[in-house]
Amino acid sequence: MKTNKTIRFLILLFVVLEFIITVGCNKEKTLLLPELSTAPLTDITSTSVICGGNVTSDGGSSVISRGVCWSTEVDPTVTDNFTTDGTGSGIFVSSVNGLSCGTNYYMRAYATNVEGTSYGNEFIFILPLTDVDGNVYNTVTIGNQSWMTMNLKTTRYYDKTSIPQVTDNTQWSARSSAAFCWYKNDASINIDNYGALYNWYVVNTGKLCPLGWHVPSEYDWAILADCIGGEYTASGILKEAGEDHWFNPNYGASNDYGFTALPGGFRTGLAAGSFRARGYSGWWWASSEDQPTTARGRQMTFDSDYLARGSALKQNGYSVRCIKN
Repeated sequence: MKTNKTIRFLILLFVVLEFIITVGCNKEKTLLLPELSTAPLTDITSTSVICGGNVTSDGGSSVISRGVCWSTEVDPTVTDNFTTDGTGSGIFVSSVNGLSCGTNYYMRAYATNVEGTSYGNEFIFILPLTDVDGNVYNTVTIGNQSWMTMNLKTTRYYDKTSIPQVTDNTQWSARSSAAFCWYKNDASINIDNYGALYNWYVVNTGKLCPLGWHVPSEYDWAILADCIGGEYTASGILKEAGEDHWFNPNYGASNDYGFTALPGGFRTGLAAGSFRARGYSGWWWASSEDQPTTARGRQMTFDSDYLARGSALKQNGYSVRCIKN
């Protein structure tokens, strides 16, 4: 009888010990953060993008939340903007809306389990900029500035009011109020390549560029030139390379930053009111006034890499590049 009790006791003791060992092992099981990657961006518009990710490991604990997060600063987290796109492992798709056109964003996928949140690889992107006419512009960041990589071609202010178009030479040169034109009054060639030409009275309204952007001041242009090595070589760095638009020799042109300056020519504000120098040079307005009859501008030419600066009649028709506020 005593032997049976001893055997039962030993069996019970073994079961208890096995339970304790099993529980102890479970308690000591190491949990890790999830592992995941960020999906390439697709369907990019001026206000939205499709992204997502792939959770390849849940770290030993079920993923309770996943999605993408984004910010205008590096390394976005779930304390910034984020989506929630299901639970568990595997591939997921995230639709992000309400973004600001022409803005730099940083985006990456995230996944959360009981141990915390981990993040996938980061993508950096700039949403294209759209004017009120629906024209789309790519942008580039140089130093701390963001610029359009194309000349402006809107025919309306950002408040959707029309900018008067003036084709007659005499009326153009005599005008002391806002007006725009296409080089040689030909929109078919210029709207896709060189953009429109505006007199300075259009610039001075402060309504020409899309909201959040403005016509660069003389100071803005100076910052750009200094950032890329100084105005004596800046034109070469900013001009589109090759001779598709610039005439030979297009001296020093390298387009290192993708600014892609093109020789849109200009329209004189003198009595002739004529169009001149497309292919040879381009003039761009600054928002800075000089004298009652003149304002500041910048010039690039086919035979130099110097970013020239100077004053011009406000009646002149020049190209415009917008810069982010």
